[in-house]
Amino acid sequence: MATPHISAEPGDFAPAVLMPGDPKRAERIAHSLMADARLVTDVRGMLGFTGTYEGSPLSVMGSGMGQPSAGIYVTELMKFYGVQRVIRVGTTGGIASHVKVGDVIIATGAHTDSGMNSHRIPGINFSAVASFSLARAAMDAVKEGERVHVGPIVSKDHFYLAVPGQTDALAAYGVLGVDMEAAAMYAIAAEFGREALTVLTVSDHLFDSSSDMTPEERESKFQLALRLACAAALS
Repeated sequence: MATPHISAEPGDFAPAVLMPGDPKRAERIAHSLMADARLVTDVRGMLGFTGTYEGSPLSVMGSGMGQPSAGIYVTELMKFYGVQRVIRVGTTGGIASHVKVGDVIIATGAHTDSGMNSHRIPGINFSAVASFSLARAAMDAVKEGERVHVGPIVSKDHFYLAVPGQTDALAAYGVLGVDMEAAAMYAIAAEFGREALTVLTVSDHLFDSSSDMTPEERESKFQLALRLACAAALS
């Protein structure tokens, strides 16, 4: 039962899907976690894999960049393949001053400048929030001494456009970091009565670029976020 963007058959996806943005990162995650990982979809190069992790079924699939792309895949996974929970695992730019490069953020909610959720409920500004049970499972897996922050992020449509004063205001309101996908993913999970969570590694900081990760570090220093995402996925 292929969809316009996924070539998998019914039953090919596990109830829980880890979702990085980059399909190549999805491939690396799948093979690092699951010895039996098998490719179940590769439409438009967006790779998806399914196998078993610690005795439980698990899938990993890329989302692409931005809420429109992530929205397509999360919708099709939940609507046509019965996926129950999606956990985004990726990178973020830090905003809050106490958030440092290399830390991990468990995003309990996602503000957004996007119009993706603005027409969902007439007359209502939709609040894009994570599944509490998934967030709690991820937090319960944190070990003493690990630098993990729990709170809101912002999902932006623009990667390069900088609106004067906006980042300062976000910091003043306690926003921990920025991504480009979470708000739409949380709304889609709510639409289908399913669960979603975002767990991100801070790869750079919007107020201090002195310790930003290199592209190589972005690919290698996300093991903590991945472990917490797995704990949520299999909770």
